[in-house]
Amino acid sequence: MRNHSAVLEFILLGLSADAQIQALLFVFFLLIYLLTVVGNLMMLLVISTDSHLYAAMYFFLGQLSFLDLCHSSVTVPKLLENLSSEKKTISVEGCLSQVFFVFATGGTESCLLVVMAYDRYVAINSPLLYGQVMNRQLCVRLVLGAWGLAFMDAFINILVALNLDFCDAQNIHHFICELPSLYPLSCSDISASFTTLLCSSLIHFIGNFLLIILSYIRILLTILSISSTSGRSKAFSTCSSHLTVVLFFYGSGLLRYLMPNSGSTQELIFSLQYSVITPMLNPLIYSLQNKEVKAAVRRMLRKYFKFFK
Repeated sequence: MRNHSAVLEFILLGLSADAQIQALLFVFFLLIYLLTVVGNLMMLLVISTDSHLYAAMYFFLGQLSFLDLCHSSVTVPKLLENLSSEKKTISVEGCLSQVFFVFATGGTESCLLVVMAYDRYVAINSPLLYGQVMNRQLCVRLVLGAWGLAFMDAFINILVALNLDFCDAQNIHHFICELPSLYPLSCSDISASFTTLLCSSLIHFIGNFLLIILSYIRILLTILSISSTSGRSKAFSTCSSHLTVVLFFYGSGLLRYLMPNSGSTQELIFSLQYSVITPMLNPLIYSLQNKEVKAAVRRMLRKYFKFFK
């Protein structure tokens, strides 16, 4: 960290400078974080304890819930701390650590969504072989591969970013530390870090998004070839939850990292969408649109209330 001796900490300007608005935002985001934690923990509990949810899809859904817990916990607690305190600083080391874990958890979720698209492809195109193809061993390997690729990508980006020098400017026009927000503060050449981030975004995020699109084109062609209306409806319903999550995550994440950094309101909204709102919505989307998950939640609640009677 030798290059960062000139500036020891940054100031996160956050979402508003008005004290009353900050108080309202604190309550709002605290509620969102509590819903995120409760919702994702419930999904993890239901999936791990209900014997009916044994398919690979639910194993991946449990991993997604765990990721959402990690991703929101990297950003929201610091956001809440800044909203409730007059001191809105973060050390350079803490800022770069947050950059790393935002990149790592977000990247893992990006890879996991590709894995889940492949899972839906196998389920619809080869339903009779689904259990054999998507066995437990393959599922674990795919999840470990998602974590490994994302952490390697985050490590490369943060390793290049360590060469940035920060001399005078301290104000970050954001509520979290992200690489695009640090570039205007650097008094050294940012071209290496910017190029690494751009290549990473193009290969890692856009590449993953294209793989998902290709999977769903194949899925759509298979669905259209199904003769019965009920069969097509059932096939569409198995994909609707995953497609909704993909649109929420990639729609905001890609726009945030590919648009020019200007500290605009749109940037803050996109960052809030993928780092704060989406982790809360994911368990709601899957629990409301998936019949098996809804049934499992009802079974768990019945057991819970019987236990306390």
